[in-house]
Amino acid sequence: MKKIFTKVIFMLLMLLTTGVVAHAQSIVVSGTVTDKLTKEPIPGVSVTVKGKTIGSSTDLKGQFSFSTTEKAPFTLMVSYIGFTTVEREVSGNTANLTFELESGTILGQEVVVSASRTPERILESPVSIERISSAALKELPAPSFYDALNNLKGVEMSTQSMTFRSVNTRGFNANGNVRFNQYIDGMDNQAPGLNFSVGNIVGLTELDVDNVELLPGAASALYGAGGINGTLLMTSKNPYQYQGASFQYKTGINHVSDDKTSQGVQEFKELNVRLAKSWNNKFGFKTSFGFLQAKDWAATDTRNFDRTARQLKSGDRNSDPNYDGINVYGDEISQNMVNVAQSVNAANIAGINTATAGAIPNIQTQLNGIFNLLSVPANGLPTAAQQATALGFLPAALRPTVQAYLPFYIGLRSMQPGQPVQLLSNQFVSRTGYNETDLVDYDTKSLKTSTSLHYKFNNTVEAIAQANWGTGTSVYTGTDRYSLRNFKIGQYKLELKGQDFFLRGYTTQERSGEAYNATILGTFINEAWKPSTTWFPQYIGNYIGARGAGQSDAAAQAFARSQADIGRLIPGSAGYETAKSTIASKTIGPANGAKFNDKTNLYHYEGMYNFSNAFNNVVELIVGASYRDYFLHSDGTIFDDANRDIVINEYGAYAQLGKKFGDKFKMTVAGRYDKSKNFEGRLTPRITGVWTVAPNNNIRASFQTGYRNPTTQDQYIDLAVGGGSTRLIGGLPESINKYNLNTNKGVTSASYKAFLASAAAGAPNPALLQQYTFDAGGLRPESVKSFEVGYKGLATRSLLIDAYAYYNIYEDFIGGVELYQNPTTAAVKFSVPVNIATKVKSYGAAFGLDYQVGKFNFNGNTSYNKLSDIPAGFDNNFNTPEWRFNAGVGSKEIVKNFGFNVQYRWQDEFYWNSTFATGTVPAYSTFDAQVNLKIPSVKSVVKLGGSNVLNKYYSTSFGNPEVGALYYLSFTFNP
Repeated sequence: MKKIFTKVIFMLLMLLTTGVVAHAQSIVVSGTVTDKLTKEPIPGVSVTVKGKTIGSSTDLKGQFSFSTTEKAPFTLMVSYIGFTTVEREVSGNTANLTFELESGTILGQEVVVSASRTPERILESPVSIERISSAALKELPAPSFYDALNNLKGVEMSTQSMTFRSVNTRGFNANGNVRFNQYIDGMDNQAPGLNFSVGNIVGLTELDVDNVELLPGAASALYGAGGINGTLLMTSKNPYQYQGASFQYKTGINHVSDDKTSQGVQEFKELNVRLAKSWNNKFGFKTSFGFLQAKDWAATDTRNFDRTARQLKSGDRNSDPNYDGINVYGDEISQNMVNVAQSVNAANIAGINTATAGAIPNIQTQLNGIFNLLSVPANGLPTAAQQATALGFLPAALRPTVQAYLPFYIGLRSMQPGQPVQLLSNQFVSRTGYNETDLVDYDTKSLKTSTSLHYKFNNTVEAIAQANWGTGTSVYTGTDRYSLRNFKIGQYKLELKGQDFFLRGYTTQERSGEAYNATILGTFINEAWKPSTTWFPQYIGNYIGARGAGQSDAAAQAFARSQADIGRLIPGSAGYETAKSTIASKTIGPANGAKFNDKTNLYHYEGMYNFSNAFNNVVELIVGASYRDYFLHSDGTIFDDANRDIVINEYGAYAQLGKKFGDKFKMTVAGRYDKSKNFEGRLTPRITGVWTVAPNNNIRASFQTGYRNPTTQDQYIDLAVGGGSTRLIGGLPESINKYNLNTNKGVTSASYKAFLASAAAGAPNPALLQQYTFDAGGLRPESVKSFEVGYKGLATRSLLIDAYAYYNIYEDFIGGVELYQNPTTAAVKFSVPVNIATKVKSYGAAFGLDYQVGKFNFNGNTSYNKLSDIPAGFDNNFNTPEWRFNAGVGSKEIVKNFGFNVQYRWQDEFYWNSTFATGTVPAYSTFDAQVNLKIPSVKSVVKLGGSNVLNKYYSTSFGNPEVGALYYLSFTFNP
């Protein structure tokens, strides 16, 4: 496999060498751009060759210069936000050109790259695409550009914490979204041990963002595995076009009127700094730094949740002995009272046998006789004297020990038919848990840095060395809630790129730091204080005693808990904090801790060449290839790697051919082949067409395919969650065989639930149990076929319309199955990723408007997403509201130097299904707003704003925290 990849890269290098030689014959394009009205030079204006990425931007004197191999005549595009774009054909002299720009903007003129991996106007994109420019970023009514993605058409977010948000489009959202790719300067921003991006914890600072492009839907033909729901590409500013020192300081408050916690109003603060410089347009350097600190949103949902039925149930800790709060941890540990009594009974009979060397026959029969032969009082329990007399068959030394356990024997006998009083309840009981607020570190921090060195060999070939590093403390929701404490990711890249090619290699280094599982932590704090093997017998013994004393079931349950919990560690106490610190610092596994030890690394190499110039742009031809290794390393705390090394390698190659037919129609055909270590190779084709029905009005149609390999965790996870009540294992045959699930088969969750119901009714029926058989072919990659039609055009110079409709067909959809092994004795619960045999279909549409009138900019969009033909037995995790709506109005400068922006967002109620919890997410609406004052004399902007300014707390996904208002004031100096 590596030999194949070496050959592919060698061929690319040959092609690139040819391309670099060709670049030597280039011409220099230079000139000046000024404001037509004031005659002043305009810095930062983009000057590019139309249809190409080659170009430059003006300096502080309004001057630009760059080289190109384009043969005259060719067209230059000169564009700047707030001014009308100018196009001019260059046929002779290319030096000392002059351009004058007029105020005013024509919508839809932005140039995008990601839709086809080649520059094109956004109006001419063959697939749906959203874009935020660097100029637009300054006007966003959001605390950060990443938060503002939620206002784009068709985009939704799952907010697990202040700095951890998962972006999604077109359904099947998730807390950690493995169906959505995120790239920063060409680097996949996923945490390789998780296979999804950790929000923007390790990403770009606001001062360093040049543009953001978002592709809804599948894009595997050009970008490889993953991204079957969407792809986000973020590009940073280069040191040639954006030079100088800039900084931003932001301060604010949140937790205003937060009645779910006792925190009160909390401070929010953020500092961003950027420094960039180039010398002779040859050597360039930039560095950026960002630090955020705040008190995070708290998950405080204490509603009662049935984890077997996966639904809410009535009751609370006072009324339900088996209470399990959604954001309460440690109470997942649950036992049936009868089963515990039987275990105690069996253990003590075994103890008597051992102590008497088997000299006493029929021990169980003689113990049963205690209940039958004694003169039982009305309350159901014999007196202590009667009990002592009845134990006369035992040696005197054993009588006190056995007498302590008589309530268990008596309670079990009292459940038999014909007995006067039933003292023992066939009821599940859970341990007393701890609230998430007492377990998780909510002191959110995010520190991120990016430094890059740039060198231009000539005006078209550039070398880049880049290092992005970040660390943070946040909270993430998976199967449990995880405190990502001092979590770290580094990305390091070397790249050589030119007008028509790039070669890059990078590595992503993930370090879990002090991250821990909050559910396991709550469980082990309980166990450190009093093991469950002690706590449950104490509870049940006290319950039987209380029932024997005449108390009701509810009163006896409350008494039993109060007695079993005597001395329990209380949050804030020295004992609690010591136990918490100790367990959180020990690794998951034999050390009986809650801490992860993830040091997973990813290494990625890829290259691309655009042959279009070689064909004089008669056709567009792009080829590329990539290779990737995952080195999993968790010391057994996440993966099944306690005693071995796990490496996953993937490789692929792609090509795209495009052709224009006159001025009206363009068609592209693309395809990519990919192979992963554990799965068969896969081909993903794409066909697109764009028809220009009128100037600046285009209809697009596409057929795209996408796929994603099962994640690293889908393949190799081996982790106890839910306080140890469930084991997550990978779906590969080796994991299934490790736990003998092919020979000692597990039963389905639904059938186990039915069996428990029959047992609770006093007539356990094993015939209800249904065994699960795994697919002989094992776990397979998931794929989608996506059909889309759309329209984007200018109805008038000031009105831009964008609309699309799509239809998706998913095959081998990866879901999960919950199985119970040994269900009639000591049931062990497993959660295993499997493919759904039936095709899953979804469809949707979106419509958006951008309208400019005078100094005002209006926008609005709505999107609709629907799951169709839900297969029987499909675990529906579409997790997307049917309807979403956004509307906004703003002005870059409503009066001199003063602008504003207001954005309204609403989404419908929907059902959320995840491995953590399932339930209805209520509909919500929210307003974001900002006003800004530009101070040209000091090249600065002051912004006052807020997200959710009406402070109506809402949740984006079930089991996650409710989000309130964040009010902020920022000062930005940016020359």
